[in-house]
Amino acid sequence: MHLKPIKMAVEHRPLCLQSVPVLFWTCSLLLLGCGCVPMQRDMAKEVASYTDVANQIIKLVLSGSAQKRSYERLSNFTDAIGNRVSGSHNLELAIAYMYNAMSQDGLDVHLEPVKVPHWVRGEEGAEMVLPRPKTLAMLGLGSSVGTPPEGIEAEVVVVSSFEDLKSRGANVSGRIVVFNQPFVSYGETVAYRAFGASEAAKLGAVAALIRSVTPVSINSPHTGVQDYQEGVRRIPAACITVEDAQLMARMAARGQRVVVRLNMGAKTLPDADSFNTVAEIRGWQHPEQVVVLSGHLDSWDVGQGAMDDGGGAIISWEALSVIKDLGLRPRRTLRAVLWTAEEQGGVGAQQYYQRHKANISNFDLVMESDLGTFAPVALQFTGSPAAQKVMQEVVQLLAPLNTTRLEPHGEGTDIGPWMQAGVPGASLHVEDDRYFWFHHSEGDTMSVQSPGAMDRCSALWAVVAYVVADLQDMLPR
Repeated sequence: MHLKPIKMAVEHRPLCLQSVPVLFWTCSLLLLGCGCVPMQRDMAKEVASYTDVANQIIKLVLSGSAQKRSYERLSNFTDAIGNRVSGSHNLELAIAYMYNAMSQDGLDVHLEPVKVPHWVRGEEGAEMVLPRPKTLAMLGLGSSVGTPPEGIEAEVVVVSSFEDLKSRGANVSGRIVVFNQPFVSYGETVAYRAFGASEAAKLGAVAALIRSVTPVSINSPHTGVQDYQEGVRRIPAACITVEDAQLMARMAARGQRVVVRLNMGAKTLPDADSFNTVAEIRGWQHPEQVVVLSGHLDSWDVGQGAMDDGGGAIISWEALSVIKDLGLRPRRTLRAVLWTAEEQGGVGAQQYYQRHKANISNFDLVMESDLGTFAPVALQFTGSPAAQKVMQEVVQLLAPLNTTRLEPHGEGTDIGPWMQAGVPGASLHVEDDRYFWFHHSEGDTMSVQSPGAMDRCSALWAVVAYVVADLQDMLPR
């Protein structure tokens, strides 16, 4: 790999502070010493002083030497490694790949060990036997148990909601429940994937087939994690396509007897060793204070994991690369964290939080990209009213990207513990209307990615992270 020369790091100070006479700071210190309060700095002017630097970052990414680089890095990575489910050999290869790539990029890289779940899909298949033979496209759900070696063959009961399921009562026992719930939103509809198996098992079902949680389908099943309830018998759970769920619903509505044969070799192995992958540019004045940029490195075991969440991981690396290429070094440390085992419920991030929470007062801002790297629309932010005012000024620097809107509620499974503890958090709002078309399916490949959109995401990520890390003060809690 050809690497560009690393420029010597320089310290950028806001222009308004560079021009302040020494006398002002001397007087300020004297005032502080006597218990008086100096005049509060003009935050808007301080942030605005970063306009030139922000424009340099954006120019380098959109039309300079870093143009299309994040897309190329993502394609090289996903084409070489493929999907990367928790506990797999592919995830080990992915971590080694990113460790080496970011080290060769001149960043300070280290690995932090964690234990992660290790679920294996095994051989699987489903077939409708009656009223006519038909192969059903399916994917077992994460953490599901398998079927007996001979499989399960049973009559189907089709339901459209949990309420509908409960109304069937005794008719559910000994049958396979097919959930044909409509897609309302991911946040609402995903409950069927998460809890459908246990709810069906409470009524005696022998397996659960969940309509894939997606608004659009071309006979494509979408997997994901499911959650068995304590004290409830564990039954096999898989997702089927929208088309097949609707087909069986129509047949059942006509009074036809629907029978399905299901085979799943799924099993859960002992927890595996894994790592969160961490790369840094250490701050020149307050290296102990940190701005975190992040995405998760693991994926499901289908597709390439390019959208979910290879793109988020890559732009977090790319942001540090761009800042390094420009010879910039902020006051505080910039830390890119590529999480492991996010898909199993943020397992790697939870262990990271437990390891570092004693130092929580030094975490300035936590950022996560995990809803795709399509064209950015806004920055989402969770923080105090005072911090929101600061961030409102920061996003004005993104005018060349046409993303100057600050929206409430930063999102991210991995940064959730930090935000709940009061650390400001930010996430990307992108044009994500197509996100759940490909989510957790074989369709999550490089074909859904756009070089131009990834460039804009990378530029936004770099500007926000650098400016916040270099401001005179941390974001107010």
